Amino acid sequence: MGLHRVLEPAGVLPQAAWRLDPDPTIAADEVLVCVEVLNLDAASYRQLHDKHHGDGPAIRDEVCAIIDERGKMHNPVTGSGGMLIGRVQAVGPDSPLGLRPGDRIATLVSLSLTPLAVYDGLLGWDGLSERIPASGHAVLFGRSIAAVLPPDLPDELALSVLDVCGAPALTERVVRAELLPAPTVLVLGAAGKSGSLSLAAARRAGAGRLIGVVPNEAERRALEESGLADLALLGDARDPLGLAALLDAHGGPADVTVVCTDVPGCEHPAILATRDGGTVVYFSMATSFPAAALGAEGLARDVTMLIGNGYQPGHAALALDLIRQEPGVRALFDHRLGAAEPALAGSL
Repeated sequence: MGLHRVLEPAGVLPQAAWRLDPDPTIAADEVLVCVEVLNLDAASYRQLHDKHHGDGPAIRDEVCAIIDERGKMHNPVTGSGGMLIGRVQAVGPDSPLGLRPGDRIATLVSLSLTPLAVYDGLLGWDGLSERIPASGHAVLFGRSIAAVLPPDLPDELALSVLDVCGAPALTERVVRAELLPAPTVLVLGAAGKSGSLSLAAARRAGAGRLIGVVPNEAERRALEESGLADLALLGDARDPLGLAALLDAHGGPADVTVVCTDVPGCEHPAILATRDGGTVVYFSMATSFPAAALGAEGLARDVTMLIGNGYQPGHAALALDLIRQEPGVRALFDHRLGAAEPALAGSL
C-alpha cells in the first residue's frame, strides 16, 4: 500500500499524506516508471486555471511547486491529482502487477497517491491544457493499478479514456441495480469525457430515457449530434431551482443522476433533479461531500448518494470497448481533443 513512502504525517495512507518519498530505489513489490506525460484531472486543472487567470507559466510553476513540495501531484485545494503515461523501467521481484520493463502504461490510480519527481521543470508544457509532457519518474505500489496502452488507439485518446474509466463502470452497475425497469438517467456535464462514457454505459445497461445537461451551446450541439442522449439540454448544473425546473419541463426528475462536471456547487442541484428513492452518483472531484450529505438532509430528499470510486473490476476494458464500439463517444472525445481546453470547460 506504500506506507513506507509516507513522510508526513506518520500513520496515514499515501493519498492522505501531505508528503511522499519519491526515491527511485524501489522495494520488492514496487514498479519504477519513466514518466512521459502527466494528465491533470479536470477539477484540479480548472482550479489552477481560474486561480492564475489562464496564465500558463504561472500554472506550470505551481504544478512544479506542488510536486517538489509533496513528492506527488496532489492539488491541495481540490484534493485530486490525475494520472500518467510512462514506460516501465524496473519491476521488483514481488510485484503482482504483471508489468515488464519496457511496457508503456497508463496508471489507473491517482497522482495524489503516486510518488513522483520531475526533472525538466515541465518546460515542454505551456500550462494551457490538462496534458503535460514531462520527464521524471514515478513509483507504483503492489496495490496500484495500471494498464498497458492499447496499440490500436492514439496515446492521447487512450489516456483520456483511462483517466475516467471508473465512471462508465459504476454507472453501468447502478443502472443495472435499479429496481425500476428502463430508468431515466440524467448526466450533468454530458458532453465531457466521463459524461459521454456514462451515457453510453447507461444505455448498454438498460436505461430508458437518457438526458444530458451541458453548460453551453457548443456542447449541446456536439452532444445532440453524437446521438448519445435522447434529450440534450442547455442548463446550469450549479442552479438548484433552475435545473429542477428544467427537468420538470421535460418529464420530471431522473431516477439516476450522474454528476460529471468540473466545477463546484452541483451537489444540491443534482439532489433536486433526482426523484425520491433515486440515486445520485458524484464523479466530479469538485464535489463537496459534506454539502451533498447535509443538503439532502436539509431538503428532506430520500436519495442514495454514491462517491464515484475510480476503481471497478474491468473498468479499463469496459471504457476502451465503449470508445471503440460507440461512434458517438468517439466523436465527442475527438471533438474535445481537437479543441482548446477552455472552450469546453464545464464537463469532466
